[in-house]
Amino acid sequence: MTLRREETIQIPESDLDGMSVDTLAVRAGQIRTDQLEHSDAIFPTSSFVYGSAAQAAARFGGEEPGNIYSRFTNPTVQAFEKRLAAMEGGERAVATASGMAAILATCMSLLKAGDHVVCSRGVFGTTNVLFQKYMARFGVTTSFVGLTDLAAWESAITPDTRMLFLETPSNPLCEVADLAALAELAHRNDALLVVDNCFCTPVLQRPFEHGADLVIHSATKYLDGQGRCVGGAVVGPNTLMEEVYGFLRSAGPTMSPFNAWVFHKGLETLPIRMRAHCDNALELAQWLEGRAGVESVFYAGLVSHPQHELARRQQSGFGGVLSFKLVGGRDEAWRFIDATRMISITANLGDVKTTVTHPATTTHGRLSPEDKAQAGITENLVRLSVGIEAIDDLKRDLERGFAALGA
Repeated sequence: MTLRREETIQIPESDLDGMSVDTLAVRAGQIRTDQLEHSDAIFPTSSFVYGSAAQAAARFGGEEPGNIYSRFTNPTVQAFEKRLAAMEGGERAVATASGMAAILATCMSLLKAGDHVVCSRGVFGTTNVLFQKYMARFGVTTSFVGLTDLAAWESAITPDTRMLFLETPSNPLCEVADLAALAELAHRNDALLVVDNCFCTPVLQRPFEHGADLVIHSATKYLDGQGRCVGGAVVGPNTLMEEVYGFLRSAGPTMSPFNAWVFHKGLETLPIRMRAHCDNALELAQWLEGRAGVESVFYAGLVSHPQHELARRQQSGFGGVLSFKLVGGRDEAWRFIDATRMISITANLGDVKTTVTHPATTTHGRLSPEDKAQAGITENLVRLSVGIEAIDDLKRDLERGFAALGA
């Protein structure tokens, strides 16, 4: 990798071939201005100027590459996109205003009235609402199936099916899908496999290597890792991403330069953070599994997890999110949560700070009682997004919750 000559402004993409995800997190998508700054520049501008009217016409007409307007061309946003695409092993990434905007852009650009989607039940509650309520208004129908039931996925496919959509591991029960099997099923039926890789990130799981067509991210979560900004991204082949980019350019749910700069810098520490999250989450899951007052623990890193071996093969780590069922119901879950003092009570996840929430009344609160039951979202379920604090301090804080229950 040639980096010593002062005239080097951008690391050639060819120099990134074969680099590990740890190095790509730090070096991919690094663009320097003529000031040759060591850190990454930020371009907080709404528009760009041209040397002449003819150049402006060439830019707008697509005859000359370059920046036009920050809704769809901004160097800081492009730097984040290039870094994330390199880490995922995809040809191109398109950044969006939020994770939900990434899902919306994917659907609006690649689906049409009359199309059918098969979606796993174990998705973020708002993802469920987007498909069930809003996409339905545009004539796109959705069938929901159990994430791990391959026969159910196959049975749900119709001649109009154009997309299989899932999160793996799932939110909040940490179920794990067989990506290779679902990719084969999707492609056999001329459908796209779209994978929300929010929980694992490219550090722990690379869906393209298992046949996925598109990867979705809520950059708000682990990609930032410090709860600072809201954003999202879609990663995939150029042919599909050009459609997604076209929708973003026209509709406008795009990422701001400042947020892109924050996410770009956040990616630099992502590999280190993810391994720390995994270590803490596994120890907490094992501790909770043997704790009085706990009915069950959901974490793929546990040998007792039904997809433990699949997760070992498909992922390089088990992630930082786990959930568990307490003995009792909503009252006990709320009392447990309220007794903690250090852990943040918030529905966000992927932060260096550990967070706790009650999915049935927060992240999945808008689901009907029937949908909650089918998704396994019970009143005694508590979700932890395990941060990187000292493990003994986390256990001490959770002990306050158990003490409030007399356990």
